[in-house]
Amino acid sequence: MNVEANSQEDWMKLLVSDMRQQFEKIKLGGGRKSIEKQRERNKLTARERISFLCDPDTPFIEIGPFAGYQMYEEEGGCASGGTVAGVGYISGKQCVIVANDQTVKAGAWFPITGKKNLRMQEIAMENKLPIIYLVDSAGVFLPMQDEIFPDKEHFGRVFRNNARMSAMGITQIAAVMGACVAGGAYLPIMSDETLMVEGNGSIFLAGAYLVKAAIGEDIDNETLGGAVTHTELSGIADYKFKTEHDCLNHIKKIISNIGNTPKAGFNRIPSASPLKDPTEIYSIIPKGNVKPYDMLEIIERIVDNSEFDQFKQDYGKTILCGYARIDGWAVGIVANQRLIAKTKKGEMQIGGVIYNDSADKAARFIMNCNQKKIPLVFLQDVTGFMVGSRSEHSGIIKDGAKLVNAVANSVVPKITIIIGNSYGAGNYAMCGKAYDPRFIYAWPSAKIAVMGGDQAAKTLAQIQVATMKTKGKEVSVEEENKLLDTIKDRYNKQTTPYYAAARLWVDDIIDPIDTRKVISEGISAANHNPDIEKFATGVFQV
Repeated sequence: MNVEANSQEDWMKLLVSDMRQQFEKIKLGGGRKSIEKQRERNKLTARERISFLCDPDTPFIEIGPFAGYQMYEEEGGCASGGTVAGVGYISGKQCVIVANDQTVKAGAWFPITGKKNLRMQEIAMENKLPIIYLVDSAGVFLPMQDEIFPDKEHFGRVFRNNARMSAMGITQIAAVMGACVAGGAYLPIMSDETLMVEGNGSIFLAGAYLVKAAIGEDIDNETLGGAVTHTELSGIADYKFKTEHDCLNHIKKIISNIGNTPKAGFNRIPSASPLKDPTEIYSIIPKGNVKPYDMLEIIERIVDNSEFDQFKQDYGKTILCGYARIDGWAVGIVANQRLIAKTKKGEMQIGGVIYNDSADKAARFIMNCNQKKIPLVFLQDVTGFMVGSRSEHSGIIKDGAKLVNAVANSVVPKITIIIGNSYGAGNYAMCGKAYDPRFIYAWPSAKIAVMGGDQAAKTLAQIQVATMKTKGKEVSVEEENKLLDTIKDRYNKQTTPYYAAARLWVDDIIDPIDTRKVISEGISAANHNPDIEKFATGVFQV
């Protein structure tokens, strides 16, 4: 390995190490004191509950661990959005698991909590996976109720989804291990089966204090809505248990009884490891992602036997398209090529930029994968579409629209990995969050923005300086540079993968070595939904 590759490896490993350190802090939820209080009440933490519930030695793909990262700091923070969630295996069956984290503001719902819970329900619905709710929440975080309560994508949508999933035949199980209050009380009742833990689990529309204030009745919470009340009097709950472990074990029994369902039938053969060392991925991307590199080198360290059958290899060279297998699954890969390419006309094409021919090629390839029922994997490192008179006169907007049309109307599962840059319309064309990828992940090297930091900062600074000058204010060179640096710092902060993951623009930030695993588990989840629509692209200009 040469000096430059060593430097690149050090840079990527440092990013991964920092990501892991941040995650270790997040895993503490509301902090060690809150965890100890949880244990004093004979309660497990959200992560302990999930760990006990999942089959040993099986992958658990956590979704949204960085949700809420560096948000709500004035309110004391909201680690993982106050919810630990993901896709794991229970009694041999792949399931979605959602666990309120009572150590974070008593499990109260912040705006990002609602977004994360709806994302988990979306995963269950798209992939027709059973979903388990481990309930332990004080309800809506009242100081921010206007941002979580009334809108279409707010708290109430959860119960709408409960009803829709029930109609779709998706198994829903709710285990009430702590508080379940107010509107949140509808979730376990709208699930297929409700389990409660004696002494800690409670379900009611209004707690004892509110009942006293509203109607003057004196009653304690356990009598009002505890496990005994709801299994013996109201009939709302189906089972009660002395301990959380007993409750979780019963969930395993319920899941074990679920019958087999039809699958989508995506092609899979026995898995084979890449022939090229996957750990070498660390040394491929240049520090800061500013220099060209060969995306093919990354692909060959992700796919089985390092085999990648390129589609239109000598045409549209700034996007690589081709067929491969990942952990045995047949996939179609669409990836931005960062090498500078030369066309047969002798023209140079800048890597990471989408040109007319590469947009045309990728659109055709996506259509082919839909025709063959092959899941799509997008590897993003894109700075956008090519601009300038030559591209405009050649119809870059038309060719770009053709690609966006194909991505938007694609009916096979799409899984997106943001490796480096994800700028502007390139984010859309390469299946960004707005284009419904089943799962979307970012490497620690990812940057997501409408354009690069330097270009954006210069544009914004020029606009602000021009505005100040029109108002008669003199602006010195030093003031201009200071303004530029301020804007650049703010903009660069907004382009980090942490900023994106905090807002659930991506499902997680992953170690590049885990790319194969998350893609494989994503396709495995998607394979549970046999209802694939007929592919149609609608109207577009050819």
